[in-house]
Amino acid sequence: MDSTVDDYHHYFRMLLNHGMHGTQRILSRRAVELMTTNRLTPEQLAAREAWGRNAVHLAYGLGQHGGWGFGMAVRTYRSDYAPVGQFGWDGGSGTTTYADPHNQLVGILLTQTGMSTPDSARANLDFWTTLYQAIDD
Repeated sequence: MDSTVDDYHHYFRMLLNHGMHGTQRILSRRAVELMTTNRLTPEQLAAREAWGRNAVHLAYGLGQHGGWGFGMAVRTYRSDYAPVGQFGWDGGSGTTTYADPHNQLVGILLTQTGMSTPDSARANLDFWTTLYQAIDD
C-alpha cells in the first residue's frame, strides 16, 4: 500500500478498535464514540437532507447518508449495501474512505479524478457496491 492508503487504513482501524492502535490507546472510547455517531439534531438532519436533495446535481448523490459525528459522516439510514453506523467521508477529489463497525471493514478508494463529472461519483458508488457484494456471509 502507498503511505496515504496505509495511513487511512491505520486511522480507520484505530477507530474500529475504539481508539486503540495495537496495544496503545490513541483516543479515548468516548472520543471515538463522539466522532463516529451522529451529533446532528433532528432539525439539522432535516435541513441537511433538504440541502442534499437540492444539491444532488452537484454531488451526484454522494454523501447522502444521514448525519455527522465530530469530523466525519455517519450513516443514519440504509439506502444501499452499507449498514447504519458506517462512518467516513467522500472527498471532493474523487476519494472515498469509510469504516463499517458491523462488518469490521475499512474501504479506501483514492482516485484523484475530481468530482467534476458523474463518472467519478459512479466509480465511488461502484467501488462500494462491489466491496459489499464481495462479503461472504
